[in-house]
Amino acid sequence: MTGWVYWLDMAGVIVFALSGVILACRSRMDPFGMLVLAAVTGIGGGTLRDLVLGVRPVFWVSDPTYLWVILATVAVSILGFHYIHRLTRTFLPVTDAFGLALFTVIGAHKALLLGSPGVVAVLMGLMTGVAGGMIRDLLARRVPMVLRQEVYATASIAGGTVFVVLSTLQAPTAMAIGLGLAVTLGLRLAAIRWHLALPTFAWVVTEPAPPAPEPPLTPGPNDTPPTTRRRTKARVKLIRPGRRQGRR
Repeated sequence: MTGWVYWLDMAGVIVFALSGVILACRSRMDPFGMLVLAAVTGIGGGTLRDLVLGVRPVFWVSDPTYLWVILATVAVSILGFHYIHRLTRTFLPVTDAFGLALFTVIGAHKALLLGSPGVVAVLMGLMTGVAGGMIRDLLARRVPMVLRQEVYATASIAGGTVFVVLSTLQAPTAMAIGLGLAVTLGLRLAAIRWHLALPTFAWVVTEPAPPAPEPPLTPGPNDTPPTTRRRTKARVKLIRPGRRQGRR
């Protein structure tokens, strides 16, 4: 890994660890809980990526600097707890967006260096950017952002695809990384700013319309009153996302 890509990776760890610390503060966790959330967010996705790609040992075992960076981030956050606690709720998704963009490109870049096909590299970028945040949200008893309607994983896939395509076309590394970061970050920030979301599909059961009334007939002595059998219908309905009011 080249020097400046390595420092981008470190920046991504710091940003993701900080988002874990902020969520731990809002979940009223103790310092150990802050450290756990910071660690799983900062290195969780990269750990799963290395395990899937068969990299032994994983990156933070061969380079413990990642662990020291997470410890330093948590320590500085504890010292500046009052400032961290006052951060607006917009800060967490914005920092998370920066971490998503950085880790997406770093994960795809590492997969390509190991000779993985392009589609695998895109998936490895997605895993690196998303898995740590999923573990963080589950530990904090929240629904992971990637499982909601928000444009989250879609932004990672788009940015990873741009990076892989440019790398396959042998574009300059700086250009490929810059555009991959810009696409992922731009889509995610646009989703935060304008509440962009993907449509969802739901299994809806509907009642059929009532039949038209028939003219009354004079029943005979042996006739039984007619019965109308109504059947319910089930179908898949596309639910378009509406504009949500207020901030999250």
